[in-house]
Amino acid sequence: MQDDTRQTQEVNGTRPMAKRTAKNSVFLDLFQNKSYLLKLYKTLHPEDITATEDSLTDVTITNVLTDNLYNDLGFIVNNKLMILVEAQSTWTVNILVRVLLYLAQSYHEYFQRTNQNYYKSKKVKMPKPELYVIFTGNKGRKPDKISLSQEFFEGADIDIEVKAKVIYESDKDDIINQYIIFCKVFNEQTKQHGMTQKAVTETIRICKDRNVLREYLLDREKEVVTIMMSLFDEEQIMKSFIKSERYEETKENARRLLKLGKIKIDEVSDCFPDLIDSDIKELEAEIMQLA
Repeated sequence: MQDDTRQTQEVNGTRPMAKRTAKNSVFLDLFQNKSYLLKLYKTLHPEDITATEDSLTDVTITNVLTDNLYNDLGFIVNNKLMILVEAQSTWTVNILVRVLLYLAQSYHEYFQRTNQNYYKSKKVKMPKPELYVIFTGNKGRKPDKISLSQEFFEGADIDIEVKAKVIYESDKDDIINQYIIFCKVFNEQTKQHGMTQKAVTETIRICKDRNVLREYLLDREKEVVTIMMSLFDEEQIMKSFIKSERYEETKENARRLLKLGKIKIDEVSDCFPDLIDSDIKELEAEIMQLA
């Protein structure tokens, strides 16, 4: 299968590239494994000795088409709704909006799963929310906690509040910190090798040598390489789609003006410079048939 893929890439003149969302993909793949998810929870709640893998319920929201909510993690344990939103190396307080929307969607799906109707008079039961942001860049002077009222409404007493704890790289050897280090190693390797397969394989090698996510990487190395690699990532696909839609709109505008006699065929390339010669000839043939 790998040989077939490689041959196809050579014929098409393409080369595999690491996805811009590579670290996000690993984030979700790592913590979909309940043993690592339990380690994550115990990192946040070392005092809870009752939690087990069986007590964890993954409620991560799956998003197939768009890129909002897609690299965030949600799970329920011991009546706590744990939501971890990952921020990459570019810091923005807009992540609080993501947290708010993710929380609302998580509760909506929770009520559906538990067959609770919030339109009826009976009070619904809700797990207590705990909200975290994992920031894989450098902390600098960034805060340990962020809140919607402080960041967007100058600390005013607003009718809805969202607060989140921010987790940065530390000197601890827990699963969250190892993931952050993994991301930083990947950033270093992409600076050296670009968004290439070598950057991915070197990241894995270095992290295994440093005992960073070593067990996970040893167990799922091939899968990790696969999920981090892609000819086109989701963002590129969406851009290509938008570009193709705009091109077709441009072509249709040229066709309409030609039919109305507003422009001549030899003026199309000047009026619509994005159109390629073959499409201009196609339009010319259409107009000739109408003449």
